Amino acid sequence: MITISAYGMVNALGNTLDEIAENLSTGHSPGMKMSHDWLIDNTPLTVGTVTGTLPEVPAQLIAHRSRNNRLLLAALAQMSQQVNDALTTYHPSRIAVILGTSTSGLDEGDRYLSQAEQHEAAHQWHYIQQELGDPARFLSQYLGTQGPAYTISTACSSSGRAIISGARLMNAGLVDVAIVGGADSLSRMPINGFDSLASLSKERCQPFSQNRQGITIGEGAGLMLLTRNNGSLRLLGYGESTDAYHISAPHPEGKGAITAINQALRQAALMPQDIGYINLHGTATPLNDEVESSVINRIFGETVPCSSTKHLTGHTLGSASIIEASLCALILERGLDLPYQDFSRSSQDPTLKPCGLLTTPKPLARNTLLSTSFAFGGNNTCLIIGGLS
Repeated sequence: MITISAYGMVNALGNTLDEIAENLSTGHSPGMKMSHDWLIDNTPLTVGTVTGTLPEVPAQLIAHRSRNNRLLLAALAQMSQQVNDALTTYHPSRIAVILGTSTSGLDEGDRYLSQAEQHEAAHQWHYIQQELGDPARFLSQYLGTQGPAYTISTACSSSGRAIISGARLMNAGLVDVAIVGGADSLSRMPINGFDSLASLSKERCQPFSQNRQGITIGEGAGLMLLTRNNGSLRLLGYGESTDAYHISAPHPEGKGAITAINQALRQAALMPQDIGYINLHGTATPLNDEVESSVINRIFGETVPCSSTKHLTGHTLGSASIIEASLCALILERGLDLPYQDFSRSSQDPTLKPCGLLTTPKPLARNTLLSTSFAFGGNNTCLIIGGLS
């Protein structure tokens, strides 16, 4: 059995686990802010930001300086004791670092190019800052590990696949522990890209609501330390699929999503009714919410409580899976009420299949939580996290 020995995250809900737990319970998201900085035409846009002061990248690793990597350091700081224990217990070659991202240091490259075009470039820029492989390379060098270290980029499921990959490396006997997760920082390219697809909401997103207009982009990072030590948080099961139906739209029948969920349930030896809460992908795009509600209805009916938390964090792209899995861990560990869907601005869409959406806080009845991520290209992941009864 794989144990989640430690985890850390930063996002629009807060900069520490204590802050995030409190704000998740009250539905307050201090990092959700209106900004004129991201769209090409400078129109105002709500984005989810990390507002705290981030650690600096050490001078000897300055070529890896990016907000993405600083977000990773902020998440790492919350689990530094457990990671340091692992570093002293296991040989460096037996520690994996597997991360997910969609942007890496893309924003730094974008800003440097804009400054250079205006002959205003004031700092040295390194191409490796924006290489998709840089987050894992950076964190491995920062920690001094020598085991497998690579970054996965499958859009919104990236960090979910990183978690699964780390677990598989452990199950294959290739490593003893794995540091897994991901990070994504705000960047003009994906924000304007989603806007060009007419999938971006200018106001805070409203998953599963009648007037939903699209996603709210957020930034954040999360990390987990996977071990085989005794512990109360367990990675019980996981599933993944790639249906490749369309480059950006989900399969209309949710075939890949169903496959990933059923894989995770089988591996965890659980029935649908054994799940206590589902953290939905819930992007607030018309197609995603329609397909996902249908998938959940088909597998779980209307009885399993579920909600999306993206109105509180924003859609954090490649770090969405790790952040939402960490929110599930936080709910389990601290006995928090389940987050509910906010329909105060717009009523629930009556055309969607009923799927157990929470509209008020509710205590967790079963210590098994499931989290889904459905990404561009039909890249789907499902994670099941459990606590000891």
